[in-house]
Amino acid sequence: MDKKITIGKLARLSGVNIQTIRYYERLGILHPVSKTESGYRLYEERELKRLMFIRHAKELGFTLKEIGEIMELEIFPLSACNKVMKRAEEKLKGVEERLKSLKSLREVLKELIKTCKNRKPLEGCPILESLRKGGERK
Repeated sequence: MDKKITIGKLARLSGVNIQTIRYYERLGILHPVSKTESGYRLYEERELKRLMFIRHAKELGFTLKEIGEIMELEIFPLSACNKVMKRAEEKLKGVEERLKSLKSLREVLKELIKTCKNRKPLEGCPILESLRKGGERK
């Protein structure tokens, strides 16, 4: 794909909507190479590759700020790998912390459901009672 492509075609090829592409341009992480006389943005293959990189990095949980910082590291390839690895390690730590929190939440929900199933007919809903008390356990 040596020829320049329009924003609409870039959106179709990447699976990203046009408004998102424009937003990425405003953030400075995506750049049209030129515009037609009628004002249509034109892109080269490298921008499609950047867009696919952004999509994949977002799927891995990186924020747009982090993605922009990682993309800037491409300018200095010798030191980039260690810096990107450090960012990936930080992201992994955050994922592991969220997993720990979710596991704890799972246990609390299991206990509330168990309590709910074992309640007496005239008692109120233990889940609602717990939510009213701010998550305090009996």
